[in-house]
Amino acid sequence: MTDVPPLEAEIRRRIIAAGPMPVAQYMTLCLTHPKHGYYITRDPFGAKGDFVTAPEISQMFGELIGLWCAATWKAMGAPENVRLVELGPGRGTMMLDVLRAVQIVPDFRKALVVHMVEVSPTLEQRQRQALSQIDVPVEWHQTLEQVPVGPTIIIANEFIDALPIHQAVMCVDGWHERVIKIADNGSLQFGHARDPIPLFDQMLPRALRNAPIGAIFEWRADQIALEIGRRVVHSKGAALLIDYGHLESAAGDTFQAVGGQTFTSPLQAPGAVDLTAHVDFRALTHAAQSLGADVHGPVEQATFLRRLGIETRAEALKKGAPLEKTAEVNNALARLTSEDMTGMGKMFKVIAFSHPSLRELPGFADEPSESDGTAARAGKPG
Repeated sequence: MTDVPPLEAEIRRRIIAAGPMPVAQYMTLCLTHPKHGYYITRDPFGAKGDFVTAPEISQMFGELIGLWCAATWKAMGAPENVRLVELGPGRGTMMLDVLRAVQIVPDFRKALVVHMVEVSPTLEQRQRQALSQIDVPVEWHQTLEQVPVGPTIIIANEFIDALPIHQAVMCVDGWHERVIKIADNGSLQFGHARDPIPLFDQMLPRALRNAPIGAIFEWRADQIALEIGRRVVHSKGAALLIDYGHLESAAGDTFQAVGGQTFTSPLQAPGAVDLTAHVDFRALTHAAQSLGADVHGPVEQATFLRRLGIETRAEALKKGAPLEKTAEVNNALARLTSEDMTGMGKMFKVIAFSHPSLRELPGFADEPSESDGTAARAGKPG
């Protein structure tokens, strides 16, 4: 084959040298290869990128997350020094909106040190530009483990879905790891490892132990979820995760690729398209609870944002605004809270982990949260 892109050539060399490559290794290389990885080489966000996230749709999203953080800080006892950590901060858009919103809680803003956990040099540069004018200390880290200990609030939007997944395929003799191989025609192709995974049935939910031939099961390493659970317990803090996925562990192939805001094959153009898979919220819950964290939710994004007062904030932004601004706010509100089967308000779920002393967190109780009263004052219209 001629003119093979550098990352695909590297993947092929590895397969030829070591045999078929597990899906998790392939996904890791495609996203974070130090020279050719998708997140290392580009800014994929926004209307001109490969996908648009909630903070890029409207300032309302980040502002309400900011008010959630401020209310959670108060529930923590209002510590004088708190680490506000964002995992996978994109362009810095959400953090900028968060910090603008919490101007109405000056004691919280004064207590903040922001920690951005980012692996992409390209995106880190965008974040530094976005936050260059703020009067809050900001530090950058490659991993959550590098963030200093102390009172902590963690936020993450569409972070877990980009972490590598393992896949297993049910065969006649049991579950085999799903791999990437080179087909007879020279193309990259899915296959499965020769031998079954030892004792894999014992890892699975009982309902999957008699899965049909060809069924696929996905899982992620627990490292991030365990570290988040450990952090919130040791710091008497909380974490808020927003992502798309399923509430129960189940069979299914959700490994997907997006390029130019359209879906494509995960095996096409390695390193040039975004790879993701749905989040297993049940697995996240088990990991966090194993470290002693309390779990709140998950709830649908539409429910969460309404409880935080997004409709109040939308009305405030529209007040006195020109018609085009009013239409823009209405469209953003509809998009963020759409409860159609494929709408963001339904597909995306919100889950929080906390120290057991934080028995209730905003957005997870049926009654309106305390941020409802401040949503209209979250900052000047953007």
